[in-house]
Amino acid sequence: MTFRFESLEIWHRARAYATSIYEVTSHFPRSEDYGLTSQLNRAVNSISLNIAEGSAQKTNKAFDRYLSIAVGSTFEVVSGLFLALDRGYINETQFQRLYEEGEILAKSINAFRKTLR
Repeated sequence: MTFRFESLEIWHRARAYATSIYEVTSHFPRSEDYGLTSQLNRAVNSISLNIAEGSAQKTNKAFDRYLSIAVGSTFEVVSGLFLALDRGYINETQFQRLYEEGEILAKSINAFRKTLR
């Protein structure tokens, strides 16, 4: 069975973003395992999971609600990246790359949302 979300570019982008975030959080201090590391990982997972769950909805309006949550989770991740930068867990280069990746993802999800209306 092919799931609708598998054909969505935004879902693939969200998966790639999760891989990028997991890579950097794996180097955070152990003291952040139940703090920022966990929060960033849960938020980044929420993006692709909400896209997938939303794709199963019967109406575009319902799907749009899940996509809105996915955008919010993207914003949460980017905000967490600022905290990671402030604490010295990532450098400016890493921050800039992940910030831009998050920005592109959020814009892509919002562009897709417009096609549902």
